[in-house]
Order: sequence, then C-alpha cells, then structure tokens
Amino acid sequence: MPDVSETPLPGVGVRHEFTTASGERIGVISHRGGRREIVIYDRDDPDACTSVLHLDGEDTRTLTELLGASRVSEVLNTVTQQLEGLTLDWVVVTTQSPIIGTNLADSAIRKRTGASIVAVIRKGETMAAPGADFRFEADDTAVVVGTPDGVGQARTLMT
Repeated sequence: MPDVSETPLPGVGVRHEFTTASGERIGVISHRGGRREIVIYDRDDPDACTSVLHLDGEDTRTLTELLGASRVSEVLNTVTQQLEGLTLDWVVVTTQSPIIGTNLADSAIRKRTGASIVAVIRKGETMAAPGADFRFEADDTAVVVGTPDGVGQARTLMT
C-alpha cells in the first residue's frame, strides 16, 4: 500500500496525496463543506495539476461505493463538520454566472445565503475584504465563509 500524506488546509479541510504504482501523483482535497476535488499532478512538475475533478456530496458517495470504500470515515467527517459549523470555500465565478458585472452589494449574497465573501482572487492578485462596490468578473475566485448550507447556496448563486 502506498504512503498517503495528509496536509491540513486551515479553514478549508484536508488534502491527502499518494503516488500510484505507475508513478502518478494523486490528491484528494476534502472541503469542510463536504465537497471533494480529485487532483492529478503533472509528472514533470509536482506543483502543477493536469486535471481536477470536482465532486459534490452525492458524487463522492457514488464514487466511494464504486471503489468499495467504507462509509465510516465519511460519517465521522460529516459529524466533525457539523460540530465546527463553519466552512470556508473557494468559489470560481463561471463565465455564465449571473453576478458578472454586479457589485457585491447588489448581488446580496450575504443577505440571501448568510455566507460572506471575505476575499476575491483575480488574476493572481488577492483583494481582501472587498467593499460593497466591488464588481465581479468571470474567473474571479471568491473566498466564501459561512455554514455549509450557506456556502453551498452562495456557490449556486455564483456559478
């Protein structure tokens, strides 16, 4: 069995990584909100990803069953998430998002979901605590904080 490294991602969740028997490096990012991302790294550049597969809770359960894994760890993860009660997630504003061109105040994301946008990353530059007049653009990455449900609702509004 390959060695699995575990890296805590404060406010996000945890990343597990291992190298397959054929030499490919794979990671799984488990977000505190229940979302998962499977990451396949470039063989020549260990810091670059060649592919990212985004899975929601239902996708994760289906893949878990197909791979024959136990649900015990998933249940424990869910209980831990509920106790902490706060989720931080990165949401990419898609090109089809209805909030493109809208300012933060008019989007009413906090009012509608209870989740807050605490930062936005645009073209590699981080804008901490964007003001009410901040306007969203396609491919912005919003850092969203709230309950798992609120963050999920914000994701739905933004994508």
